Amino acid sequence: MSLSAGLGVILKRDLQLAFRNRGDLINPLVFFLLVASLFPLGVGPSSDVLLIMGGGVVWVSALLANLLAMDSLFRSDYEDGSLEQLMLSPTPLWMVAMTKVLAHWLVTGLPITLLAPVIAVMFGLPSQALPAVVMTLLLGTPMLSLIGAIGAGLTVGLRKGGILLSLLTLPLYIPVLILGTGAIDAAVNELPWHAHLMWQGVLVVLGVTFAPLAIGASLRVSVSG
Repeated sequence: MSLSAGLGVILKRDLQLAFRNRGDLINPLVFFLLVASLFPLGVGPSSDVLLIMGGGVVWVSALLANLLAMDSLFRSDYEDGSLEQLMLSPTPLWMVAMTKVLAHWLVTGLPITLLAPVIAVMFGLPSQALPAVVMTLLLGTPMLSLIGAIGAGLTVGLRKGGILLSLLTLPLYIPVLILGTGAIDAAVNELPWHAHLMWQGVLVVLGVTFAPLAIGASLRVSVSG
């Protein structure tokens, strides 16, 4: 089997497992909607307040929903022994990790990105800000998956790794969060926001370049330890 065919099998397998476990597929989306819906209840129905905090709410909700699904990224493979088999296969581990991160983004990050405009409209964001919402999440959610996968690899062998995963990854999410919310705020105020998007693109290039190697190293540390 060729390298591309082997990676395709891994991607197809992860997607099939995600769609079989409908709860794991739907839970991040439901959590995303619930977190975003709680903010108006806490701060009040003032349209001016909701407009100011709309971009931040969308991004914080997306970040937390993504983090909710990260703990299970490698755990099932670790528990049934397939992770060790993948590590022993001739396929480079960083390619395997990148394929699994892509599958995670397709079932978590992409649906959140497509659902985000609904939340944005709910908070009264103007129509000119909706492209910024979609584009920043389209570039930002892959970075959330890449960074989260590093923490998931380090904590995969721990019984209660979810809390440690949050502590490891939340500080690293801050630059992505700042750029995402900054772009949306600029679009709301009818200011240029493409510079934020370009910096997000820089982060994505750096993440795709270095994160797979870090994920592979973290998995080796966890499994061999």
